Amino acid sequence: MIGRTLAIARAEFRIQTRNRWLASATLLMLLFALALTFAGSAPTGTLGVDLLTVAVASMTTLSVYLAPFLALMIAFDAVAGEAERGTLGLVLTYPLSRFEMLLGKFCAHLLVLAIAIAVGLGSAGLAAALAGGAGPASLMALASLITTAILLGASFLALGYAASALSGSGSGAAGLAVGLWLVLVVLYDLGLLGALVFDDGGAFTKHLFPWLLAANPADAFRLWNVAASQEVALVSGMAGAGAALPFWAAPLSLVLWPVLAFLLAWALFRKVEP
Repeated sequence: MIGRTLAIARAEFRIQTRNRWLASATLLMLLFALALTFAGSAPTGTLGVDLLTVAVASMTTLSVYLAPFLALMIAFDAVAGEAERGTLGLVLTYPLSRFEMLLGKFCAHLLVLAIAIAVGLGSAGLAAALAGGAGPASLMALASLITTAILLGASFLALGYAASALSGSGSGAAGLAVGLWLVLVVLYDLGLLGALVFDDGGAFTKHLFPWLLAANPADAFRLWNVAASQEVALVSGMAGAGAALPFWAAPLSLVLWPVLAFLLAWALFRKVEP
């Protein structure tokens, strides 16, 4: 099983490299991270924190939008595109299970995403440290940010596979992927904000709202990075939401999401006709 999975992963990684997806994703992440790092450097003097701390808070906001988007753009074609091009049936004639095929694609795509995130955020963090100093806490916050951004990307990779398996065509999978991004990254928080305003400090705000934040991978990512550093919590303004939850809630959510989403994608992939 491992040998077949690695063979698929190697082939898929070569495809992503040849299509310049690796270079494009890395460059996009790097440019946005550098721009946000130095554009958001003003609060350092006001808050009394180093530039890297402010950069991590800015890059957390960037990652919650960009990492899921890049993951979905890599993943949406994984099943629907193969079926549409007629290559899915050919691949499945080999002694290869659908689980192994999907796992191989996941490993390759996750490696592409991890390189883009580590190089992009790491380079911006290094530039911030050289320009404005960095303490041990901010360096740990940067390491936590890179790790959790990769986990967030893994969640949306698997969700992208589920969307791809559910759609009958590449264009339909692309539309469903964009819809997933809008719902989980943008509209979910807007809905919670509307519920907060309507509740006006009631039971929803005090008891249910923090858990609904942790249930969303994008918000769990934010909460985990808030919990990783009090300085980042101060800059980001999410200290209150993070303090209302046990320390394990956001990490557990972000670790479970890739596993559960991958199992969902596999279950849907098993129903796809080659």
